[in-house]
Amino acid sequence: MKKTNPPNAMILAVVLLLAISLVGCVKPKINLFPDYSEPLREYTLESGEGDGEGKVLLLPISGVISARSQRGFFASRPSTAQEVKAALDMARKDKDIRAVVLQIDSPGGSATASDMIYNEIVRYREATGVKVVATMMDMAASGGYYVAMGAEKVYAHPTTVTGSIGVIFFTVSIDGLFKKIGVRAEPVKSGSHKDMGSPFRDMTDDERAIFQGMIDDMYARFVKVVDEGRKDLDEAQVRKLADGRIYTAQQALDAKLIDGIAYLPDVIADAKQMAGLDQGAPVVVYRRNEFGNDNVYNTSTASADGDGRLLKLAVDDYLFTPSTGFYYIWEPGLGGMQ
Repeated sequence: MKKTNPPNAMILAVVLLLAISLVGCVKPKINLFPDYSEPLREYTLESGEGDGEGKVLLLPISGVISARSQRGFFASRPSTAQEVKAALDMARKDKDIRAVVLQIDSPGGSATASDMIYNEIVRYREATGVKVVATMMDMAASGGYYVAMGAEKVYAHPTTVTGSIGVIFFTVSIDGLFKKIGVRAEPVKSGSHKDMGSPFRDMTDDERAIFQGMIDDMYARFVKVVDEGRKDLDEAQVRKLADGRIYTAQQALDAKLIDGIAYLPDVIADAKQMAGLDQGAPVVVYRRNEFGNDNVYNTSTASADGDGRLLKLAVDDYLFTPSTGFYYIWEPGLGGMQ
């Protein structure tokens, strides 16, 4: 049988790879995955023709809000809380930062992480006197809306989905499956409620009441934050709006949950006016890598030199499976969030 030779293109590719590996002085940087190992650095997105005495920081808060770092097979990623605090700490040291625009695109996330980020924003405002404005992109639901309450003014894009004010507890039960396959969990515990929330058995009525009490406490915290952030609403009005439903931008404006509807450039312009800056004042962002054709719509803080989809196993970019716990999150909004 006649043997077939590999395609010429394949041979050429192999030769090129061997040549690169044999040249000791050539050390190409090949990075198939986002690189978060470098510290944040400032990059100017819009230089303008301002007086040079102040600038606006654009701070993205995107994806599922968490206080846990994401560790994958090939790369690790800092948590949302870590990224926001790192950016605010940098801004705190730069006296030229006169305004911060929070660019929020999130369905929410961990109740604790949402509260941590909200607290960091409030503390930054109080310590620096810097004007902080929040703008919502595709989505700012539940925890995404919660962190926006740390801003002095809140805007939504015309097609934003927001609201979902409330808290949810996630757990699963595999008791039925265990019964089918003849497996039984037998915990030895110090008290009747020590394993409450266990996936290996059904929840009792007493346990459900305990969890509901915890949910009610965290819900009251959410209502308090919104009540303090929205001066035109009292607690009763907030509770009426906070039944977990989502709102369009216009519905949120009518309900006084936001201050206005505007595109991102207009929000940046308003932040400059609030801070007493010239409209030509520069807009900056904190990133780890420089991007070509960078602009205000780029929310990445780290870049990769290739798509890497042949190796990428980050299933959680497209499917978020929450661990047992309490969340300020709109669950249907999780699809496709990173």
